[in-house]
Amino acid sequence: MILLSTAYLPPIEYLAAIATQYSFRPGESETEAALVSIEACEHYQKQSWRTRCRILAGDGPQELTFPVVHEDYGKPISRMRIDWGTDWLTRHKRAIVSAYGTSPYFEYYRDELFGIMDRRPAFLLEFNTSILDFLLRKTGIGAEIKFTEEFCRPGTMRTSLSSNQKSPSGTIDLRDAIHPKHPNSILSDLGLDKPYWQVFSDRFGFVSGLSAIDLLFNEGPDSILWLKRLSCGGPR
Repeated sequence: MILLSTAYLPPIEYLAAIATQYSFRPGESETEAALVSIEACEHYQKQSWRTRCRILAGDGPQELTFPVVHEDYGKPISRMRIDWGTDWLTRHKRAIVSAYGTSPYFEYYRDELFGIMDRRPAFLLEFNTSILDFLLRKTGIGAEIKFTEEFCRPGTMRTSLSSNQKSPSGTIDLRDAIHPKHPNSILSDLGLDKPYWQVFSDRFGFVSGLSAIDLLFNEGPDSILWLKRLSCGGPR
């Protein structure tokens, strides 16, 4: 099982970690869903992926963030509300259209993604989880999502996908590993430090560290093959 913090339009590392727990090969009918536990009892942390994402725009990487209700600071994140007082969602959607409007698969996914976002639920965890569910379905990762019922203290679980360290609970704790201010080695550990086609690759080359929508809009149904290091002919 993978233990993660909630994230808005999460980075590719987030989905790559989940995909390690998903048993899949092209042409095989039997699969085994990944088990994902989302931390629901922690307190909100600023400047994290909980309320931000990074996309690749025409002038380079761009971070999109949104506000939460300040009065909810100190509450469990399951009770943290989104501040819908300003129309930040329209700005985010416009930025996404500008960045990915010419990508190969954007038109296939935009309406469903924007429809989910347009529901504007009150709570952060509900909003992020609905987007995560969309990304898992569209990238082809079979996963079962659950939420913690009490805060899981760090230090008792394995904290790396590549580590030989054993976890008594069988859970890999990546809550602190995936953070915009701290680099991680998840993609390199999984052999995924490799390019896929991006809209602005002619300007910037390949840019890593982006939201999983960058992979989805550019690779579409082949996203799962990239995440599992597979091709139609087998491992890459």
